Amino acid sequence: MTWTWRFEDADGKTVEAQETDFTSQGDAESWLGEEWRALSEGGASTAILSEDDTVEYRMSLAPEDS
Repeated sequence: MTWTWRFEDADGKTVEAQETDFTSQGDAESWLGEEWRALSEGGASTAILSEDDTVEYRMSLAPEDS
């Protein structure tokens, strides 16, 4: 099994980012936890986690309001 992230901008268009493949969901989520700010600054507003060809979930990269 391979876990990968895809990224989209606010209009749903693909945002190019470093290609990443992970062997576990936990590794993929840990990586995103470290990189989400840079991805957001690069135009990504949504992250989509997939296991092989199946989308596991989508999430916003926007910071929560305090």
